[in-house]
Amino acid sequence: MQSAMFLAVQHDCGSMDKSAGNSPKSEEKREKMKRTLLKDWKTRLSYFLQNSSSPGKTKAGKKSKQQTFIKPSPEEAQLWSEAFDELLASKYGLAAFRAFLKSEFCEENIEFWLACEDFKKTKSPQKLSSKARKIYTDFIEKEAPKEINIDFQTKTLIAQNIQEATSGCFTTAQKRVYSLMENNSYPRFLESEFYQDLCKKPQITTEPHAT
Repeated sequence: MQSAMFLAVQHDCGSMDKSAGNSPKSEEKREKMKRTLLKDWKTRLSYFLQNSSSPGKTKAGKKSKQQTFIKPSPEEAQLWSEAFDELLASKYGLAAFRAFLKSEFCEENIEFWLACEDFKKTKSPQKLSSKARKIYTDFIEKEAPKEINIDFQTKTLIAQNIQEATSGCFTTAQKRVYSLMENNSYPRFLESEFYQDLCKKPQITTEPHAT
């Protein structure tokens, strides 16, 4: 069950912009919290990328698809700022964005969006029905473990739609979550220290010519 405090943070998607006061101590405390969160999500990202690019534990006799994340060039990273879809289309960019959302306590948004993308590719009616119910219990129903912030009418409509699941069950909710990420979290990600570092071109130092 999510606490009232967590839901309040989730509603604003973890934004640190609102301050408790304007005193020097409050400002210093707020900046310290930002630095701590930044360090935490950068550590999570580093671990996530390393863990994902190494062979996972699999059962004997079964082949696994190895996921690799190659650090983008500054030019590739700069493309992410042109459109939100450019970021989501990059494996490294998506992993970085997920880690960033985790630091803002709203990783359920990208997890729901990815679950919907997978859901829409499902062909089997049986699998479609079971996946629809799982998405509903994970993200939609009241007090779901990863409950997303959507209105009551949309939740009610989804509850009705999953009775006879189709690939469009979650279309409205997915669009709203996409818009939330695009308008709130995505701009903050582009302003983050981690992203700015990725966009920096390495400085070329030249040896001074002897005179």
